[in-house]
Amino acid sequence: MLSESCFFRNRSGLRLHFLRWGASSGVPLVLLHGLRAYAQTWESLAQSLGPGYCIYALDQRGRGLSDWAAPASYHTQSYVEDLEDWLAHVGLQRFVLLGHSLGGANALEYARQHPGRLLGLLIEDIGPGSSSQGDGAARIRREMGQTPLQFESWEAARAFWRASRPGLSEQSLASRLAHSMQERDGAITWRHDQQGIAEARLSIEPTDLWPAVRALDCPTLFIRGGRSDFLPPATLQAMSASNPHVQTVEVADASHYVHDDQGAVFNTRVADFLDSLVLR
Repeated sequence: MLSESCFFRNRSGLRLHFLRWGASSGVPLVLLHGLRAYAQTWESLAQSLGPGYCIYALDQRGRGLSDWAAPASYHTQSYVEDLEDWLAHVGLQRFVLLGHSLGGANALEYARQHPGRLLGLLIEDIGPGSSSQGDGAARIRREMGQTPLQFESWEAARAFWRASRPGLSEQSLASRLAHSMQERDGAITWRHDQQGIAEARLSIEPTDLWPAVRALDCPTLFIRGGRSDFLPPATLQAMSASNPHVQTVEVADASHYVHDDQGAVFNTRVADFLDSLVLR
């Protein structure tokens, strides 16, 4: 199934890029990537779900082929407004929403602000407190402060990814090299706004996600990596206890990046959840 590459402009004039797979008659599924990822990170999921779905994946502002923005705008409310503008552009009213990490926070906050819009919600490895406390939050702050802005060769870029994400499959590594990096003026640089995103991540207070979790009004599945340092099991249990719409699952031998580390299992968990929903 081939993807279609599309652009639109948001309310402030930013040109944002997204991909679409499948016919418009399919069940609409909207995908939001993580902090430094890109729309193509969902290619495997889109291919595994097949033609019964119309799948949309956004390059959130500052990432992929979307315009960069002021670092102060890399925060949850701006991402939610971009999502609102995108949904209006493609004409979606009722849909399933999936987000990983940063994208999961944005998806939760969208759900809180727009009750009744979602057929279902899937959140990959983030919950209340994930971005502000614990080993995972400290790791990401450390990574944002230490990530080089460029590399002297593709081999050096590959070595960086191998060192920082040792669980990456060859397919996921190839995807990151192809879609999050580019060659410019003899150096390998990021496609995303690494400096601006780092500045925002290190200075902007993360959104409290508990109000969104408690307000959930649709079937919701939280997917945790069994080796995740970002979403503690206790938080998973507390979310489940706080709202009857919340379901949880852990994927063994996966870190915070479940769709990278255990792609086939992740895709199956998503498909099973989608099959459980009343989508028509």
